[in-house]
Amino acid sequence: MQLFFHSYGKGRPLVILHGLLGSSDNWQTLSKKFAEHFHVVAVDLRNHGRSPHSEHFSYEIMAQDIKEFMEQHGLSSAFLLGHSMGGKTAMTFALQNPDRVEKLIVVDIAPRSYGAQHDVIFDALYGLKLNDFQSRKQIDKALAKTIPASSTRQFLIKNLTRNDAGSFTWRINLDVIYNNYDALNKTIEPSLPFTKPALFIKGGNSHYVLEDDAE
Repeated sequence: MQLFFHSYGKGRPLVILHGLLGSSDNWQTLSKKFAEHFHVVAVDLRNHGRSPHSEHFSYEIMAQDIKEFMEQHGLSSAFLLGHSMGGKTAMTFALQNPDRVEKLIVVDIAPRSYGAQHDVIFDALYGLKLNDFQSRKQIDKALAKTIPASSTRQFLIKNLTRNDAGSFTWRINLDVIYNNYDALNKTIEPSLPFTKPALFIKGGNSHYVLEDDAE
């Protein structure tokens, strides 16, 4: 699979993997900052952003995508940073390919299983009849009925694009993501430990990483 990516700066490679319903675009500001010290490669994972769609969707498959991506672009190893879903993908990749990871950075996710966290968002997205809207502002107003946080709505609206007929459509593969959502919440089960440096970053107001997750 040929994954879409943004590239910034020069130096030792830092590969960034975005979270659920996100894309490499979410990391533009930080990528440019990190590019002062690294060659930053921010990737769109399959079924997200501008990368291809596929019926096959799991952490193991996305980790294989990253391995192929690194081979395609001559990256024998890299620093690997993943947020949320991208964090679990990064953990899976590091466990399977420890020789290809210099250091691992996991943002706002733990290796444990999670319950359903996005039901309201999925319901809101499926509740939109995109053909009925002429502007993103109208879609934002419709989403506000169930998603009060403007920042969350703007994050979701970034997944909109227009088809050849000029109507709105989802850039993400929404059905496949939804149908595999339970699998994305599973525990990352290592057969062997990852022994290289690993940094876990918790958002100060986040509930995704708890004190009990530390051990």
